[in-house]
Amino acid sequence: MAFRALMLHEQDCPDGSRAVSAELADIDDSQLPDGNVTVAVEYSTLNYKDGMILGGIGRLVRTYPHVGGIDFAGVVESSDDSRFAPGDRVVLTGWRVGETHWGGYAERARVSGDWLVRLPDGVSTFDAMTIGTAGFTSMLAAQALEEHGIGSGPVLVTGAAGGVGSVAVHLLSAAGHEVAASTGRPQTADYLRNLGASEIIDRAELSEPPGRPLGSERFGGCVDAVGGTTLANALTQMSYGSSVAACGLAGGNGLDTTVIPFLLRGVNLLGIDSVMCPYEPRAAAWQRLDELVDRDLLASMATTVGLGDLAELGPKILAGEVQGRTVVDVRA
Repeated sequence: MAFRALMLHEQDCPDGSRAVSAELADIDDSQLPDGNVTVAVEYSTLNYKDGMILGGIGRLVRTYPHVGGIDFAGVVESSDDSRFAPGDRVVLTGWRVGETHWGGYAERARVSGDWLVRLPDGVSTFDAMTIGTAGFTSMLAAQALEEHGIGSGPVLVTGAAGGVGSVAVHLLSAAGHEVAASTGRPQTADYLRNLGASEIIDRAELSEPPGRPLGSERFGGCVDAVGGTTLANALTQMSYGSSVAACGLAGGNGLDTTVIPFLLRGVNLLGIDSVMCPYEPRAAAWQRLDELVDRDLLASMATTVGLGDLAELGPKILAGEVQGRTVVDVRA
């Protein structure tokens, strides 16, 4: 059976460098990688990492040709895994799908059943990708904050207008927390308030290296989707016994800080890795998402595109020009 896929190819350039190009191609099942479950993919998403892969940045992909898309949702077509049967609606995030294993930018995918989660009854495949890797990561971060401690003051969300940040604002607000949203785009203020933010903070306030190891106790927690100087600034302004869940590196993977916030204020720095997350916490996170997410509000933050739009959108997400969630209808 032939089906469409967005195939990435690496090619030599005249200057000796290598570039990645994308083309819509017809392929068949014989070309899919090994796995014990085959899924008819309905939706995928465009994340920051997808933008890097589409642009050949960071050598996240080593073997070409390649099919990107770091997550997808669809319906099981065939399975040699007793946990899944044809007709089951499933979602996949993580496990380096779209990097070392072909991902969601194709109408069919073959993967290990260990990587899949059966969707809760109330979550459609479209809902699953409006949530996507970004929302799943946000849920893990919110759960980590609640488990390890939220202090006094609002919970700060950095990179709030992006995919992870947008869903984090909504989830934290839905769970009853006051949320302060940090963004460099003032035009998104109404959008963020609609998601549940009670305060909008200019990204510039957190963009300069902190002058002191401790500032005022401004925030009771933080979901940091940026990293770098932004994370260092947030740490100096956390209240006693608060937690910071860090899950992004767009601002760099360096961290110029001191032990002072951890020793004198008992701040917890929590690393969130949604890639290799074991099955039990993955399934629990999707159940909690089913309970908390407002489907209509979630749909309002999503833009739906087709496979043919991704080559153009990749550079835009890297430049911070994409708001909210970008859902890819692989059948369109």
